[in-house]
Amino acid sequence: MRASAREWTTVQTFPFFSILTVMATPSVDWYFDFVSPYAYLALRRLSELSHPVNYKPVLFAGLLNHWGQKGPAEIPAKRRWTYRWCTWWANELGVPFRFPAAHPFNPLPHLRLALACGSRPEAVKRIFEWIWMSGEHADDPTRFGALCRELGVAEARLSEVKDQLRANTEEAAARGVFGVPSLVIDGEVFWGADAIDFARAFLADRAVVRNDEMRRVDSLPVAATRQK
Repeated sequence: MRASAREWTTVQTFPFFSILTVMATPSVDWYFDFVSPYAYLALRRLSELSHPVNYKPVLFAGLLNHWGQKGPAEIPAKRRWTYRWCTWWANELGVPFRFPAAHPFNPLPHLRLALACGSRPEAVKRIFEWIWMSGEHADDPTRFGALCRELGVAEARLSEVKDQLRANTEEAAARGVFGVPSLVIDGEVFWGADAIDFARAFLADRAVVRNDEMRRVDSLPVAATRQK
């Protein structure tokens, strides 16, 4: 091959394939709320995914309202089970974990702080650890003020991102997200801390979800409904 031809291949062809690669790479969006212990546990496994992850804070209560659901902490028996299960599971995973001194708590300031930090993974991780490793009150204003200073964000700025939080929550609901944590990959929702393996499999092979049996169960008729 002549040098000029090799040069053309390098300059002209490689950018073309680079564009195709970008177009073929799905976005991996992770929707989370700091109030969720499952989100904290899932955070520890996001590095197992083969693609970069976009962190998207949402208000879990907003999703519950949108879909007409109750959260696990709103059902006493389920609340007890959830707290026991997460405590046991974290220990099994070797993840440092302590429920805050009161739960649920209002996560709005923490979500807004994450957004004010640009939802950077390291900032999100720090906020999660601040809540889920100390066993202290997550809504302690003195502690929270110190966290803001540590992350270099003035508390007065938190109100500036409230519309972005609302937009994230509405976007999540529009994409079919009904709980946290949830991954959305190429339009498919993977809900829960235990869905990481399912998401990994889908990233490796889209046919894991897009096959005849999955299409069949997606369209199954309802044979009975519960009276409300």
